[in-house]
Amino acid sequence: MASAITSLAEFLGAEGAVIRVELTRVRGSSPRGEGTEMFVAASGLWGTIGGGQLEFRAIETARGMLRDGVLSRTLDLPLGPEIGQCCGGRVEMGLTRLRASDRRAAITREARAKDSRPHVYVLGAGHVGRALADLFQHLPVTCIVIDTRPEEIALCTAEVDTRVRAIPEIDIMTAPAGSAFVVLTHDHALDFLLTAAALERGDAAYVGMIGSATKRAKFRNWMHRNCEAGDIDTLICPIGASGSRDKRPSLIAAFVVAEVMAELTSEPAATCPERAIQAARKGHHQDQEGLTA
Repeated sequence: MASAITSLAEFLGAEGAVIRVELTRVRGSSPRGEGTEMFVAASGLWGTIGGGQLEFRAIETARGMLRDGVLSRTLDLPLGPEIGQCCGGRVEMGLTRLRASDRRAAITREARAKDSRPHVYVLGAGHVGRALADLFQHLPVTCIVIDTRPEEIALCTAEVDTRVRAIPEIDIMTAPAGSAFVVLTHDHALDFLLTAAALERGDAAYVGMIGSATKRAKFRNWMHRNCEAGDIDTLICPIGASGSRDKRPSLIAAFVVAEVMAELTSEPAATCPERAIQAARKGHHQDQEGLTA
């Protein structure tokens, strides 16, 4: 399909007959889990059930159904040498030609899934902040970029929510539980205030602050003097420090996105504080602070 199509509603509106493919049962190892769905038209696709031979056979079957006028089918495929895929599990699929009510239900499911995406707050629209927005716009999150400077927000061209705020702490206070916060403003004092606000919530999936091991130590002392609550053991500072010493904004952003998505897509790990402490102790003490403005 044309790259201009950005939603399932647009895809279904542009296609005639469409087959919905759903993974109804998964045993053992599989590229995707139960309930995963994709939509197959005569010459277009929306979504994925994991690629490889599994998806190839599903598409082939679905298009055969469209040619032959078949309304529904089931497939039971072993993911082994029989189909040239080595996951080792077994997958059952239901393939159904969409009725008008099915189309409406699919669009509703997609809207609900989008509404339930985790929120990622990028606090600072400088070089690294904009690089983060460029990456997060393609991921299953709701990304919000916030800055006190309208001229910096104007430079953010990613398809994300952008906000000019005199008091960004309000957005932190009203964020949904389980949100991620990446703090990289142009001002150290503001960084400290926003990071403290994110930590004091106690329910953030990720709190990271740009800087260095030295900045982390200064922030710990600042927290002890100025805040009654807030445990900085879960703070990631420096951010994106585990992958490379390269300080270019795009590379720092890539490693930060990996950190954030790892937290948002996995169960809360008891080792999270340990990773933060290890990052502070490593030799990755790059001074990232000059990249925020």
